[in-house]
Amino acid sequence: MIRNLITFFALAICVNSNAQIHEIGVTIGGANHIGDIGATDYIAPKDLGFGIQYRWNRSPRHSWRASYMYMGISGNDAKSDMSSRRIRNLTFENKIHEASLGIEFNFFEFDLHNEWFAFTPYIYTGLAGFKFDETYFNKTNTQVKYGNGYSMAIPLHVGVKALINKRLVLSAEVGARYTFTDNLDGNHPKDTNYSSNQFGNTLSKDWYVFTGLTLSYTFGKNPCYCAPN
Repeated sequence: MIRNLITFFALAICVNSNAQIHEIGVTIGGANHIGDIGATDYIAPKDLGFGIQYRWNRSPRHSWRASYMYMGISGNDAKSDMSSRRIRNLTFENKIHEASLGIEFNFFEFDLHNEWFAFTPYIYTGLAGFKFDETYFNKTNTQVKYGNGYSMAIPLHVGVKALINKRLVLSAEVGARYTFTDNLDGNHPKDTNYSSNQFGNTLSKDWYVFTGLTLSYTFGKNPCYCAPN
């Protein structure tokens, strides 16, 4: 009986040690906007974005993940494939500060304690909150900032990652965010003072997409699969 209890607690400690696998890394890449101004390409990284990311690898198949991102987004009607937008010829810029928390699922088992290499595709989702500039377009078609906006988004990411040595993980990812605002490009200001400045499709929400690379450093206890003699 005592032997069985010792075995049970040893295995419990091992499972806990296996869970204490962490990653912290830096992300860099490009962002694009999908909305009422500019091109309608879904993946077209052109505005610089960067941030930091933390993963808590709970098992070889899933991780909890938190991140902070800063990215610029912009649009230019002249580069659209829609003739109505090219005739309108508006441009906009905005800045996004995003904090995200969610869960990442690996398609293959991703063992951070592999001796030399591990690889897997993965998906990520969760919830994000972000800050942006509230803007509108005046009578001369100039974008004007009138305050700070705050909104939520649902991130939908796909990527691949590889353990390139015992401590470093390299990830490549495309992440789309469905937002709960329609004013990232200034076409739908929520302030009633600017209701007359609305244009475009005010019934749909904006998206923004980030495409980039993350290099992360791993740390934590090695897994234990032993039992007492």
